[in-house]
Amino acid sequence: MTRVPYAASALALSAVMTVPAFAATKSEVLGNYADIAQAKYEDSLSTAKTLQAAVDVLIADPSAENLQAAKAAWLAARVPYQQTEVYRFGNAIVDDWEGKVNAWPLDEGLIDYVDSSYGGPSDENEFAALNVIANPSFTLSGDTVDASSITPDLLENTLQEADGVEANVATGYHAIEFLLWGQDLNGHGPGAGNRPWTDYAAGDACTGGNCDRRGEYLKAATDLLVSDLEWMAAQWGDAGDARSTLTADEDAGIAAILTGMGSLSYGEQAGERMRLGLMLNDPEEEHDCFADNTHNSHYYDGLGIQNVYMGEYVRVGGEIVSGPSLSDLVAEVDADLDAEMLTKLSTTMMALGRIKTAAEAGFAYDQMLERGNDAGEALVMGGVNGLIDQTRTIERIVAALGVSAIEFEGSDSLDNPDAVFQ
Repeated sequence: MTRVPYAASALALSAVMTVPAFAATKSEVLGNYADIAQAKYEDSLSTAKTLQAAVDVLIADPSAENLQAAKAAWLAARVPYQQTEVYRFGNAIVDDWEGKVNAWPLDEGLIDYVDSSYGGPSDENEFAALNVIANPSFTLSGDTVDASSITPDLLENTLQEADGVEANVATGYHAIEFLLWGQDLNGHGPGAGNRPWTDYAAGDACTGGNCDRRGEYLKAATDLLVSDLEWMAAQWGDAGDARSTLTADEDAGIAAILTGMGSLSYGEQAGERMRLGLMLNDPEEEHDCFADNTHNSHYYDGLGIQNVYMGEYVRVGGEIVSGPSLSDLVAEVDADLDAEMLTKLSTTMMALGRIKTAAEAGFAYDQMLERGNDAGEALVMGGVNGLIDQTRTIERIVAALGVSAIEFEGSDSLDNPDAVFQ
């Protein structure tokens, strides 16, 4: 990896940057793409370890201050991880793994107590209100499950997608998020979840019941997240399967980069994560709904797309990883098309930056999704339109580079809006 000290913040990357022109090879581009992946997953791992340490302190010494420190560590851990999502869709090894660490939305009643308005089991999900923290034994597929000890193995191999239901998310960032913040019961009003620190207290100070088991669950989920990220970071190392698969076929590798960029831009982010929530006017459609952090998750997803195209990533701590990029390949074929892509990426990042800035100023993403909130709709749709527009240019890049036909992920919210309400 090429690492050069760099003090600028990630926000600075939202502006179009001038990349020196040189004759890049596909092999060099793929190597740098893999180096950036390795750096991103290493940063995700290091920040997850910081979260792990904060969780250990919270469990050992519950207090308002220690709960807040764990929340701050979780928020920091999301910054590098969200920038890795552009590696999905085109890299099967990432897609096969990603649901363990970032699946959403989740039926949080599987994990812990919920408000009475949440409801109970349904035809779609018998375990929507299981509350494993309160139940050391339950029946799954006719068998009695011993959950007296809450371990990473229980979460990963029994509870995760229990009964084959995707909403039974027991592991990853969002399970941890729920355990730190609790439900966000503010609807379209401002404010995140408000779990009291006493949910981890001992003895008579315990609120919510089963504080010791709640701590067990939080520790198991955090430890599992760290081990999952250790595995993925290794896959992008010099001897890793992700790197070797990517570089085995140069044309297929370039197609993987473009597939990840186009699918995240279009179906996943513009559609499922942004347009769908706006159509449904549903604050539960937020990606980081418990922490009210969705404005950041959208922003850093967009930044991940931009830094892959430009071949440059600012690491936690300020160092930069950079090298030959897809932008270089495109510029060699069609300089105008490359300039168009850089401009559209910048436009999208400015739109996502407006959402981020507005949320940080007090206009929460929940509020933006409320029916009749014209200012909120304009902000969200600015991001949606930018993402869609840059996808159209990615399609042109596919053709310009002579890459075989790629099918990007779609979304009913964009492709068949009537189906959303059926």
